[in-house]
Amino acid sequence: MPTVTYIEPSGDERAIDVPVGWSVMQSAMSNGVEGIEAECGGSCACATCHCYVEGDKAALLPPAEEGEAAMLENVVAERRPNSRLSCQIKMSEVLDGLVVRFPDAQS
Repeated sequence: MPTVTYIEPSGDERAIDVPVGWSVMQSAMSNGVEGIEAECGGSCACATCHCYVEGDKAALLPPAEEGEAAMLENVVAERRPNSRLSCQIKMSEVLDGLVVRFPDAQS
């Protein structure tokens, strides 16, 4: 099972095994990761699962689709080139070792 390392706003790191096909957001919510709100439950309608994708695995992600790009315009924390909505990142074996950092604020 692929692993994602979540970096909480406090700087604490949590490595979590994520089932293939689950979103990075689903796993964070299921495991009580701090720094994510996910108010819309993963329907790409709120931007409260904003994260920064760290390291070389970022290059393996497909570009943000139109809906995600529009939602990223509404993030509370600084939008960066590596900003993504964690609800739109689906886990695969290729993404094993993915690292995401949650910002200090989501709303």
